[in-house]
Amino acid sequence: MKGLTLSEYSVSVVVPVFRSEQTLSELHQRLVAVLSPITTSFQILFVEDGGDDNSWDVICKLAIQDSRVRGLKHSRNYGQHNALLSGIRAAEKDIVITLDDDLQNPPEEIPKLLACIDQGFDVAYGTPVREQHGFLRDKASQITKIALQGAMGAQTARKVSAFRAFRTDLRKAFADYHNPYVSIDVLLTWATTRFTSAEVKHDPRAVGVSNYTMGKLLRHALNMMTGFSVLPLQLASLIGFLFTIFGFGLLVYVLINYILHGSSVAGFPFLASVIALFSGAQMFALGIIGEYLARMHLRSMGRPVGVIREFTPVVTD
Repeated sequence: MKGLTLSEYSVSVVVPVFRSEQTLSELHQRLVAVLSPITTSFQILFVEDGGDDNSWDVICKLAIQDSRVRGLKHSRNYGQHNALLSGIRAAEKDIVITLDDDLQNPPEEIPKLLACIDQGFDVAYGTPVREQHGFLRDKASQITKIALQGAMGAQTARKVSAFRAFRTDLRKAFADYHNPYVSIDVLLTWATTRFTSAEVKHDPRAVGVSNYTMGKLLRHALNMMTGFSVLPLQLASLIGFLFTIFGFGLLVYVLINYILHGSSVAGFPFLASVIALFSGAQMFALGIIGEYLARMHLRSMGRPVGVIREFTPVVTD
């Protein structure tokens, strides 16, 4: 791909859609305006993720008006990353670009990402110069990026965003992935280490409020830590080791006290505190193990990543 001129790029744009009927038409217009001068071969994939509004009707109308638009409708809400995975698997072009449906990722910044791919990188993130989410959402995003560091490396994780471009053939690395817990950013690390980023604008949300609450982002961070990393298990082992040392030291203290003074350590509060500490450590470790067992159980059930209920009709020019 390196060395191609802009007009030789073949691009699939994947947009996960959730209750965004008011922004889709403008998003389509801006995408077409940006992509038309860049490439003669592009498609726009809207993946409607069970939002229960009129987004699917808008997507169908756009598909009828523009043969480059294709819509996929999930049978229910599976989540943003699951919707992205459905769209990525349906992409037909050489480069995949993902962006949100709320117009906060300006389509006009897409050439910056393509320029990074042209330099030989496999994945390029559009890192906002300044995020426009609000204090709590920004803090939750930071926590999510900390969770990503174990799988992606600290430097790359700090640049991650929903606005990304990557080579479509990277999806071969996760073609057989069927776990209902999905993180596109982690899956991309299974295929490459050639990541980069470019600073892009991040516009304020034009319509409505974000559907990604702080609670959802924190759950996503937990899913990433327990679904794509053994770090929590290693943490539980470390805590167990530290408490073992603490218990051994406590035993030495009791024995020395008995030898020197002829009595054991007095006091119920001391004993109760020690028991509480050890019990807390045990419950913490069991909780982490339980999270892993739960994910193994859900995966054994064969829950799908996403079920496509409907496609927009194919329109030929």
